[in-house]
Amino acid sequence: MLRIAVPNKGSLSGPAADMLHEAGYQQRRESKELRIVDPENEVEFFYLRPRDIAIYVSSGRLDIGITGRDLLIDSGANAEEILPLGFARSTFRFATKPGTASGVADLTGMTVATSYEGIVAKHLADNGIDASVVHLDGAVETAIELGVAEVIADVVETGTSLRNAGLEVIGEPIMKSEAIVVRRTGADAEEPKVQQFLRRLQGVLVARTYVMMDYDCRVEQLEKAVALTPGLESPTVSPLHNEGWVAVRAMVPAKEAQRIMDDLYAIGARAILTTAIHACRL
Repeated sequence: MLRIAVPNKGSLSGPAADMLHEAGYQQRRESKELRIVDPENEVEFFYLRPRDIAIYVSSGRLDIGITGRDLLIDSGANAEEILPLGFARSTFRFATKPGTASGVADLTGMTVATSYEGIVAKHLADNGIDASVVHLDGAVETAIELGVAEVIADVVETGTSLRNAGLEVIGEPIMKSEAIVVRRTGADAEEPKVQQFLRRLQGVLVARTYVMMDYDCRVEQLEKAVALTPGLESPTVSPLHNEGWVAVRAMVPAKEAQRIMDDLYAIGARAILTTAIHACRL
């Protein structure tokens, strides 16, 4: 039975549970449940603190887990990313008072406060910067005001909270994070149950990204239409009862669907429909 670690709370928990449900897996009904078994799919889920998941997976006690790229790197665990999941995206940046520094090269000899000591220490070392790192839990914006550090490193979304604290973002991003699937480094990459799990999640990702588009068009306009809707391998084309017309079906990116419908209509396509894709395998 495949043993999988899932975030038990926080920004990763809800989206991870939704994705697993869409992939056909049973999920817990109560937030207090720490373990459930899905016998039909031969999977056992363990609901753990997101920060601990990479550690559990690296120990070999659990086969794979869903966590954040930031948490994986920060943990220093002997685990690796095998699939990005596209949610819980975040960007890590340095910030300080205006005029203190303009980039990572200026941080030599300074103290950096952060909740992600592993990420920041690695980034500084990779850039050859000799700086001190202070670990703080929770919000770190006040560390500079209270004299704990000259610089902070934290997740930055709009930057509003930093500006309110009189700080500015400096330098390039330390890293960009998102939810990922992890496994123990060196584990069997072709293990059938793991591959099946990954295919299901990949199917959900594709289903969320694409829609199925159907339309009718004149034969003489088919090449132009196909150029607009090439599909994955190629579109499906079927003759209609009325001579000179064909029906076309293809997957198209959901975010481009309305523009593609406009372009198809402009070349004479009609009966243009889009439908959601609930699951797929590619």
